[in-house]
Amino acid sequence: MPMDAAHPRVLGYLGRALSLELSAVQQYMTQASLVELWGEADAAEQFRQETVEELRHAERLVQRMLQLGVAPAASQLRPVGHAADLVGLLRLDADLEQDLIQHYAEATRFCLLIGDRNNEAFFRTLRDEEQQHGEALAAWLDSLGNAQSRSLQRATF
Repeated sequence: MPMDAAHPRVLGYLGRALSLELSAVQQYMTQASLVELWGEADAAEQFRQETVEELRHAERLVQRMLQLGVAPAASQLRPVGHAADLVGLLRLDADLEQDLIQHYAEATRFCLLIGDRNNEAFFRTLRDEEQQHGEALAAWLDSLGNAQSRSLQRATF
């Protein structure tokens, strides 16, 4: 028996969010291993931390869905993006983070529209966290400067 009733569209937002978060987990996990092969241990560790952060978001989504009495299901994971260097990987990550931010913003607006304060707050918190994450990625990318020009084209997968 569900503890709270949720609008079907809210459940759709939760399912799509789970797909996006698990896509991010897959992407960051793969990137951690890839950059480690490139000899960039610090970047590998950072990607591992990103993996854990996104996994925690996915766990919160699963918990929320269970609270609402629905079985969690990620409908489709995105394929991991390919890039020849760290700068390219971070650009792919920034795009994925932007998609997450936009998704959570849309879900927040919808919940506000229908007066669903609990799910509005839930989505707003995730949006805020993803915005911070996006800002951290942008700062990391900026800190690399023209690192792309100093790096060699590397094999990807």
